[in-house]
Amino acid sequence: MTDAVVIGAGPNGLVAANLLADAGWNVLVLEEQPEPGGAVRHDRGVDPAFVNDLFSSFYPLAAASPVLAGLRLQEHGLRWSQAPCVLAHPLSDGGCAVLDRRIDITAASLDAFAQGDGDAWRRLHETWARVGADLLDALFTPFPPVRATARLAARLRAAGGLRLARTLALPVRRMGEEEFNGQGGRLLLAGNALHADLAPESAGSGGFGWLMAMLGQTYGFPVPVGGSGALTQALVRRLESLGGQLRCKQRVESVVIRGGRATGVRTAGGESVSARKAVLADVSVPALYGELVASEHLPGQLLADLQRFQWDFATFKVDWALDGRVPWQTEQTARAGTVHLADGLDELTRFAAQIAMCQLPDRPFLLFGQMTLADPSRSPLGTESAWAYTHVPHTITGDAGDEGITGTWSADEQNLMADRVEQQVERFAPGFRSLVRARRVLAPPTLQALDSNLKDGATAIHQQLVFRPLPGAGRPETPVAGLFLASAGAHPGGGVHGAPGANAARAALRRHRPPGLARSQRRLADRDRTGTRR
Repeated sequence: MTDAVVIGAGPNGLVAANLLADAGWNVLVLEEQPEPGGAVRHDRGVDPAFVNDLFSSFYPLAAASPVLAGLRLQEHGLRWSQAPCVLAHPLSDGGCAVLDRRIDITAASLDAFAQGDGDAWRRLHETWARVGADLLDALFTPFPPVRATARLAARLRAAGGLRLARTLALPVRRMGEEEFNGQGGRLLLAGNALHADLAPESAGSGGFGWLMAMLGQTYGFPVPVGGSGALTQALVRRLESLGGQLRCKQRVESVVIRGGRATGVRTAGGESVSARKAVLADVSVPALYGELVASEHLPGQLLADLQRFQWDFATFKVDWALDGRVPWQTEQTARAGTVHLADGLDELTRFAAQIAMCQLPDRPFLLFGQMTLADPSRSPLGTESAWAYTHVPHTITGDAGDEGITGTWSADEQNLMADRVEQQVERFAPGFRSLVRARRVLAPPTLQALDSNLKDGATAIHQQLVFRPLPGAGRPETPVAGLFLASAGAHPGGGVHGAPGANAARAALRRHRPPGLARSQRRLADRDRTGTRR
């Protein structure tokens, strides 16, 4: 009999399944799509000679994750590759801020904006060197991370204590103003903060921008060789080597609950699958509590809090097969795997304000990926597999570009928006459009159809820590015994690092660990730390 059913074969679901299988559990993963991976998949749908990632592409959090490192996925075929430079933020006047794993190159690019800003960057990196390891430990362990937080608090005191905490809580615009005299360092922080939909004026965006920038400085923004799906394939191969099973095209319709405990699932095809020990759900929070679990099994307060759940922004993406390398105006940009496209900090603020007002931005902030530069296996020599995505409101009440796009995302609206994206690229790379061999447009409804779990909770401070996914629900345990939330809806949230899946698996294992074994494992851990028996 199956010990655990995992709903969803995204990276968190597959990590959870692997850890349960490591413990000897009989695990079955059910995935509604024709293939596993969630937002970690690639295909050749733009041009047969080009590999294009469907969703995510660059994985700094994966490189930093102790969860993924512990799975030793390199033994199951995973290999990583990097572009020569991590990130570039070019400006129309020819300036360019660069994030490079060689800190001297990063610093020199910032000194070009204002002398002394390179040393300011080094000081931010020195702070990271003191607290980064403990910060990541606190990020990746179950909430509340008591031991990791205690170590982090000690490190923070040594690194400046309350002053540092204040700095990291600042909006990224203000943090940039306090740390840098020129625009370069400010752009690196603010562009990275917008990876998580945090506007330059949002509280805490400074800390998130700093975290992402320091991850890039330390680990780079690596990509799986052969396409993002190579990471998924390694997770699946590892799971199957342990006896775990994966079944695709199996949409779970409901969690079966008997006597207040999750005992299995029922699929859309009418099949009932029993789970002797646990059900783990790698699905969004509203999907779990609003669809899979009947309301009579949930507290009224949770259902009320669910009405206040805030989604992150919707995504609009364009994939390209290009006949040549992108003709950037600045040489530094031609070496960067990730490129941020907005002509200054004020343009970032303008973009975020338009989305907040439910307007479709006229000059969208783009995250642009040069994938062949990062991994030469992605397309033929001399060409480029590329993409760009931007954020848009879920509900559009006006088009700041005056083209009448309403958010129905008809074929005409998709092409109008894709043209707008290409025009933004042309501002920094004149002649870009002449290189387009083929393109694919992925509007919000298309992306959602490809991965129903793509929508995630907002990263703003009111939906983090004890507030994620809902107030007081920061752990993977749910109000239903034997049911665990294993998706990015749980702490610590989005990004490909596997922590929500690992936290859910460990919570399930704790519930079924004999008390005597638990005490024995704690004694062994104490002995390992101290070198003595107790």
